[in-house]
Amino acid sequence: MNLSEPFIRRPVMTAVLTLSVILFGVLSYRQLPVNDLPAVDYPVIQVNVGYPGASPEVTASAITAPLERQFGQLPGLNQMTSISSSGSSIIILQFALSLNIDVAEQEVQAAINAAQTYLPSGLPSPPIYSKSNPADAPIMTLALSSKTLPLSQVQDFADTRLAQKISQLSGVGLVTISGGQKPAVRIQVNPTALSSYGISLEDVRTVVQQASVNQAKGNFDGPQQSYQINANDQLLSSQDYKSIVVAYRNNAAVHLSDVANVLNDPAVADGRYAYARLPRPAAISDLQGDTAQVSVHQFGVDYYGDLAGPLTLTFDGADTVSLVGAAPREGRAMWWSNPNNAVTAPTR
Repeated sequence: MNLSEPFIRRPVMTAVLTLSVILFGVLSYRQLPVNDLPAVDYPVIQVNVGYPGASPEVTASAITAPLERQFGQLPGLNQMTSISSSGSSIIILQFALSLNIDVAEQEVQAAINAAQTYLPSGLPSPPIYSKSNPADAPIMTLALSSKTLPLSQVQDFADTRLAQKISQLSGVGLVTISGGQKPAVRIQVNPTALSSYGISLEDVRTVVQQASVNQAKGNFDGPQQSYQINANDQLLSSQDYKSIVVAYRNNAAVHLSDVANVLNDPAVADGRYAYARLPRPAAISDLQGDTAQVSVHQFGVDYYGDLAGPLTLTFDGADTVSLVGAAPREGRAMWWSNPNNAVTAPTR
């Protein structure tokens, strides 16, 4: 007796059993749950390029177009989307689902290296690429602000302390900081003064560029010891720039302060960002990651610095935590948690 013999001898039972299996299969299929937004890991890579001072037209022709020509030759590329705006270019590459994201990263890096010769030489930094997923929306938005501190110091604290500590949490994939202000020195040249000294604007630009450098200074080699020269030629404030010698006229030095007005004026391009529930600008941090793994309401920040004022951290525009009231001379670790939307901020 084999397995098929009873089904051959009883055809009616076989037909009824077959119809029952089909009926139960159809009913079970109709009861299967359907996820409208399934968690699919698309092999998507985002390339960001910054070109300060460039118009959208210049960004599109000088940066976006050369990169697109190189990216268009990548195998497995399904879709390429680019956004050219004032001072920045964003290119989003979506590959086939069968392609390994690590292999796609290597291909993107090779394409960027091939396009380097066609990009402007004045880029402050090379193109930066990172893994991205269209389904990864920020799981939380944090806003760091202060009523007394300059926005540039708030931006520095968010970039060097807050973002680095949050990125160490398990499940956090990316911490993006927007808003804030980066410190900058602005030089307002007086054309009349330049003309009287016979100095061109290009001469001023060249002198200023060469005056602030951070390069190796060399070393002194002796018979038994070698001494390394440690000197930082970087200029960080307007007072440092004012004493730069632009040229010599009539056996006298012409300083930058004689032909220009030098100010400590942070960049204002991103300073217009503000949080919806805050009446003042803030440094905004968007957290991306797995909501099932990361607990973004409980983390700590090691505060070691010379910040002399209070900071306020806002969770998703609702919960507010006061981080620090005055700068400690020695290190202090501050922890806060937010279980069930109840925020506490004990310090130790």
